[in-house]
Amino acid sequence: MDILVLNSGSSSLKFQLIDTGKEEVLAKGTCERIGLGKGSIVFESIKIEGKYTIEKNMADHEEAMDIVFALLQDDEKGAISNIAEIGVVGHRVVHGGEKYSESILVDDAVIRDIEKLSALAPLHNPANLMGIKACIKIMPGVPQVAVFDTAFHQTMPKKAYMYALPYEYYQNNGVRRYGFHGTSHKFVAQKAIEFLLAKGIKAEDSKIITLHLGNGSSMAAISGGKVIDTTMGLTPVEGLVMGTRCGDVDPAVLPFIAKEYDMSFDDIGNMINKKSGLLGLSGTSSDMREIVEGIESGDERCRMTMDVFAYRIQKYIGSYTAAMGGLDAIVFTGGIGENSGAARTKICENMSYFGINLDPAVFDARGSIVDLSRERNGKILLIPTNEELMIARDAAKFI
Repeated sequence: MDILVLNSGSSSLKFQLIDTGKEEVLAKGTCERIGLGKGSIVFESIKIEGKYTIEKNMADHEEAMDIVFALLQDDEKGAISNIAEIGVVGHRVVHGGEKYSESILVDDAVIRDIEKLSALAPLHNPANLMGIKACIKIMPGVPQVAVFDTAFHQTMPKKAYMYALPYEYYQNNGVRRYGFHGTSHKFVAQKAIEFLLAKGIKAEDSKIITLHLGNGSSMAAISGGKVIDTTMGLTPVEGLVMGTRCGDVDPAVLPFIAKEYDMSFDDIGNMINKKSGLLGLSGTSSDMREIVEGIESGDERCRMTMDVFAYRIQKYIGSYTAAMGGLDAIVFTGGIGENSGAARTKICENMSYFGINLDPAVFDARGSIVDLSRERNGKILLIPTNEELMIARDAAKFI
């Protein structure tokens, strides 16, 4: 069965066509600058070598989907002969609030809920809905499934997700910790549990900390397969130091900066989301590869940036180990987690107290599941994430 996986942004559309029987990607691509002019589509499939790129203006997501379907069915480049071969569409939806702890078949009520939750994810949920509505119009009768970034984290207890603010903000506006990257955390946690089972650790007894480290970074404490805490909060800004997001900060710093620099709420939001993190600390780049290059060339601000990045993660490893009452494994995933031996080494530095002893011989490991621990006991795992496959698996349940 073929499943189409969509990740719709405000002006972009990422897609993958997956054969769930073989768990094989048949085609994938990205539509950029939808509704902005000078649009482009990058397309790959099992029928062609390399990437096929075309310049094409797309007025809206419906027009972008028409182009995608034309490419998927193209005699020379496509992966299917007819749209009818697509059994279901899985849509990434960023925010599901408290209501959705699982993926769900989209109907009018679900669409209304996603619209209401746009107040909590104004940059993402409206864009995700564009893709859903475009597919409903173009593919009437084909099941559309919403897969929520927040869903996997909804097993958190109240003590973990509540903020110590006046309670009415939670009651009236849903102000609480939700967490994000849930699809990625779920995928690698399942893989880690399978790995640990071979080591004699039962799934229900497992204590895992997953580290999704990329331009956006988050961690989750997963006990017995269920999330008990995660670093991102009401929004993806809280928690770790990220590419351009600040992560944890004294809230009183923000009105202080606003007053000192005559900044508006929008200015502050832009600063903590787009000008902070690795970029803000280093003053040079939001890319961990360039931070590492800076360290190697003697740049002290890059060195300090790496120290802050790793130290924040180490603190969360300690607190999550305490919260779970033990630790069986930490899992590195995401662009940085999967590819930066330098970042992994710094994070694991001085962590032998928790049984975390990184083997220098696997410094350059990437691309597959690898036991990075010196003792090969599964304490440190590298597991490449696959959010699209996780979405496809969830969507397949509705056929």
